[in-house]
Amino acid sequence: MRTRVKICGITRNEDALAAAALGADAIGLVFYARSPRRVDVARAAEIAAGLPPFVQAVGLFVDAGAAEIAAVLERVRVDLLQFHGDESPADCRGFGLPYIKAVRMRPGIDVRAEAERYHDARALLLDTYRPGVAGGTGATFSWDEIPPRPGAHLLLAGGLTPENVNDAIRAVRPYGVDVSGGVEAAKGVKDAARMAAFFAAVRRADADGGGRDTDHFS
Repeated sequence: MRTRVKICGITRNEDALAAAALGADAIGLVFYARSPRRVDVARAAEIAAGLPPFVQAVGLFVDAGAAEIAAVLERVRVDLLQFHGDESPADCRGFGLPYIKAVRMRPGIDVRAEAERYHDARALLLDTYRPGVAGGTGATFSWDEIPPRPGAHLLLAGGLTPENVNDAIRAVRPYGVDVSGGVEAAKGVKDAARMAAFFAAVRRADADGGGRDTDHFS
């Protein structure tokens, strides 16, 4: 099975188009004021409108109010929502769009319980836990913490790079991988060569049988 790829933290049209040309399934637009990769609504609308067919625009929010999210959705063509804070299932379901729920892999987290709680999420995105930081830490977590058969499609994030994504896919066999800082020249500015190297590493893992999502459901 092919490992899906999302390039997150897109702030420029040229980066979105380069990611799409390389085979990205989705690009992430960050609407979180404290993120160095935050994109304003006007630019986000332009980026989303310029995407080619079959490449999804994902809107990322962190504990945003319903009115704030609705205001973004009025102006930006978003295909999928990503919630990266402490949102409840009800918070995630209120916008008429499919969603991904991020789970930060802090000590004691029960991935299976989160999969059951957010049972209608399209996937759980597993990210590195750092106190006070919603995401984008640039650090990996121990992939051994991910249980077998967690009951959900998994998207793996947290410190992925062209250098380690092959090993990550082999270890976790996720449905998809999510990268931001690992393919950047600067925060919010993607490096085309690193993106190309990232996709090449994903394809190598898939060719060797690493990209399988067959044992994630009980």
